[in-house]
Amino acid sequence: MTSHRSSHSDHTHPTLPAPAPAPVPTPPPGTGDTERLARAALTRIVEPGDEQAGHALRTHDATTLLALLRDPREPPLPGTGTRRLAGWRHRARTTTTPEADLDHITRLGGRFLIPGDPDWPTQLDDLGDTRPIGLWTRGPAPLRTWALRSVALVGARACTPYGAHTAADLATGLSRHGWIVVSGAAYGIDGAAHRGALAAGGATAAVLASGVDTPYPRGHSGLLDRIAHQGILIGELPPGSHPTPSRFILRNRVIAALTRGTVVVEARHRSGSLVTARAATRLGRHTMGVPGPVTSALSAGVHELLRGGATLVTDADEIVELVGSIGDLAPARRGPVLPRDLLHPATAQVLEALPAHPPAPTTEIAHRAGTTPDDALARLYELHALGHAERDGDGWRLTNTGNPASNARRGGPCPGAYG
Repeated sequence: MTSHRSSHSDHTHPTLPAPAPAPVPTPPPGTGDTERLARAALTRIVEPGDEQAGHALRTHDATTLLALLRDPREPPLPGTGTRRLAGWRHRARTTTTPEADLDHITRLGGRFLIPGDPDWPTQLDDLGDTRPIGLWTRGPAPLRTWALRSVALVGARACTPYGAHTAADLATGLSRHGWIVVSGAAYGIDGAAHRGALAAGGATAAVLASGVDTPYPRGHSGLLDRIAHQGILIGELPPGSHPTPSRFILRNRVIAALTRGTVVVEARHRSGSLVTARAATRLGRHTMGVPGPVTSALSAGVHELLRGGATLVTDADEIVELVGSIGDLAPARRGPVLPRDLLHPATAQVLEALPAHPPAPTTEIAHRAGTTPDDALARLYELHALGHAERDGDGWRLTNTGNPASNARRGGPCPGAYG
């Protein structure tokens, strides 16, 4: 990276605009090249996530809107601010024809997708007037199919080794479950998530705040090339475009809308990755967080997210249980099996009644265990055969009471433990 920082880094960011409630019409398939050309041109004229542009596209199709912006008579465009409209008109008149951009992306092995295309992810329509005008992509993956089974992994740019390891481990696990890992290709958690998926031979998608032919950050040029060959690069900006701080922020709404859920691994308070998580919540997607040490400032934002209602997850199984189909349950969690766990409950009750020292008679042990002396005696012989109890004169006691291992065999706390 140079002067800009990724929106997944831990710096103060503005919040994303809430999506407009009005429905967004989708052009029918077969709209033709004119709509695609017009939308490609508009990606050079308006900024990603511009609500006023989205409103204009609900009133006019892209071809008509582009013609209005290029009209020398400067007709009014209701719902658009004067200064913003002047900027659009200036760029519309100086923008080169979009055919060159479309040719360039085709030579790179990419496409320009627009609403109505068979491969358009319709869940992006949930963004209302902030829906992308179109998506520039690079890579062979079927975006719509992938998006239906995808999870976003985001977090701090300046992450800890714990965070990087956790992100890579989650991505590897999700890949083995057949899920696609989506992130923003930034340093830190994003990069670790992409690498974890690639290392497992899985699928990953990077949503960029630049053109898909513009490697950013520079240090991730190799990683972006690998994603383009094994996964897919996605961006709202046309080829050759460079990121800005606001573009990073607005890119996050696409990550949130595209995926079934967002997992934040590490984040400070007011981190950009929390913007992605909150956008996911507004859109009705699952929001998850991986806890960290309570003393770590890099986990403070995640803990705040969890207190606000996000779901705590610790591995890929728990993520899949949340975002997957009915029946995709995480395995039950339990501690190690102790020898006493294998005993019959009545035998375990007699074991609990055994003293360490001095030995107790069978009648006393039976009273403590709530059973008869004959039953207690039978179970004491069973415990003796298993090495838990030993005879001492006319009484019984725990075996090797001076050895901490005896308590471990019994299933109780070791000496000095608090229980």
